[in-house]
Amino acid sequence: MVAPSARDLLRPARMKISVIIPVFNEEESLPALYEELRAVFDREPWDAEVIMVDDGSQDRSAAVIEEIADDDPRVRLVKVARNFGQTAAILAGIDHATGSVLIPMDADLQNDPDDIPRLLAKLEEGYDVVSGWRKDRQDRLWSRRVPSMIANGLISRWTGVELNDYGCTLKAYRAKSLKGEQLYGEMHRFIPIYASWRGGRITELVVNHRARQFGTSKYGIGRTFKVLLDLITVKFLSGYTTKPAYLFGGIGFTIIGVALLLVLGAVIEWLTVNAWPHKMTVLLLATFCATNGILLVCIGLLAELIVRIYHGQGHRKTYVLAQDVRPETPES
Repeated sequence: MVAPSARDLLRPARMKISVIIPVFNEEESLPALYEELRAVFDREPWDAEVIMVDDGSQDRSAAVIEEIADDDPRVRLVKVARNFGQTAAILAGIDHATGSVLIPMDADLQNDPDDIPRLLAKLEEGYDVVSGWRKDRQDRLWSRRVPSMIANGLISRWTGVELNDYGCTLKAYRAKSLKGEQLYGEMHRFIPIYASWRGGRITELVVNHRARQFGTSKYGIGRTFKVLLDLITVKFLSGYTTKPAYLFGGIGFTIIGVALLLVLGAVIEWLTVNAWPHKMTVLLLATFCATNGILLVCIGLLAELIVRIYHGQGHRKTYVLAQDVRPETPES
């Protein structure tokens, strides 16, 4: 066996990237997507793997992925037991990835694999996350683009992490910024915020966005409301995860103060007019309703904390594996 030379020892290791693709009923798109990825990999100096996560597809998506994996050991199928959703599928891919850079992307051919080298080049400038921006987005205006613009504006304003397109799946992450993170709901779009909490450097890059060629979109306007609820959760977790008493105590004291003012006003009117004001019934009812509404919000936020403890400290995942097809390694 020939010992490695000093030049070989000093030569930097080849970058390994893991492309993570959540798949749900995309059998028609997968062969074309693979060919585009293979063309990129064959001309770039990286080691690469493609982790396709079948998220409970009801068509032949899993079979198509297995056929591709049989011909190319860089492709790997991870199959979950049922449809757990895009966030859980991405988490499954992250958990099974071995690359130092992770690149999630959609399976519907709307993300362009030719953007991957550009994302990596930007990442090499010293960033931890490079987020794709679908500046010329090829989706319906009122049902997709307008709600997305509103949600992106709210997320940027509330979290302080300014991005134009949180919903773009195509991003590049250093693996260290994602490993160990627990994702659920629609939380995958907030990964740049989590990375920012850890001190990571975040930037954005305009990427190509193409019209869907096969099938129909799996998401509607109802997803926007889920994102807004997750945004409230993220805002709460960013400010009060370690000090929830500050939030609940502040709300509690505010309610007590309002109640005291209402009682004081009623007593003053009773002393001056010598009659109990009948309109106070309406005010008391409004106070009762507002108080109960606030309590329900607080209970919801407490429940989110409990969910994070459940998934975090217990090391429980938001998905269940049905199959993990690894490429066969040749015997030495």
